[in-house]
Amino acid sequence: MNLKKTISLFLGVILIFVLSAGCGGKKASEPPAEDPPPAQESREAAEGAAALGSLASFSAGTLDGGAFTQEDVAAKDVTVFNFWALTCPPCIAEMPDIAAFEKALPDNVAVVTVCLDGYGNEDSVREVLEDAGFEGVTLISGEGDLLDLAGNLMYTPTTVLADSGGTLVGEAIIGGQADLAGVYLDAVNQALEAGGKDAVSLEDA
Repeated sequence: MNLKKTISLFLGVILIFVLSAGCGGKKASEPPAEDPPPAQESREAAEGAAALGSLASFSAGTLDGGAFTQEDVAAKDVTVFNFWALTCPPCIAEMPDIAAFEKALPDNVAVVTVCLDGYGNEDSVREVLEDAGFEGVTLISGEGDLLDLAGNLMYTPTTVLADSGGTLVGEAIIGGQADLAGVYLDAVNQALEAGGKDAVSLEDA
């Protein structure tokens, strides 16, 4: 992944969050083109989180300097992606709950956080995650479907769930959650059951 592609996630997305009021919203949508491209038509026809895109083909850089792709998603029955930003206080406030949820999950379910303004701010990202106790994977750059999905988000935090094929399932979870573990676990089990998998419980519950 060259440098231009590595930082492309933030060239196209960071303004949505830095220039918006609070943690939500992006610029007013422009009138649709008379003939939207097929990908846009597919999104408009999709329901729930799938309307935001998919994660069937992408590559991303992790906070620890590694790589994360759709192959990592394929290794799990369900992967929970939490999109957040350093400029979003509710995102940071819920990170300890996300950390606890991630640690309590069985091996077939993963939690990945995506820090939309993390590239170039790695030390700040590490500080937030260390304070929260999050030990899972955090993405700070990306391309392909991940870039497209990030560009379609309107608020942070936003959490989506992907099955092993990278298809987004269920509804997007938008905003902070008072009962994060309960909301996330319900969403995970709905996604598992939709894929013919057994429901799971939290190991420390």
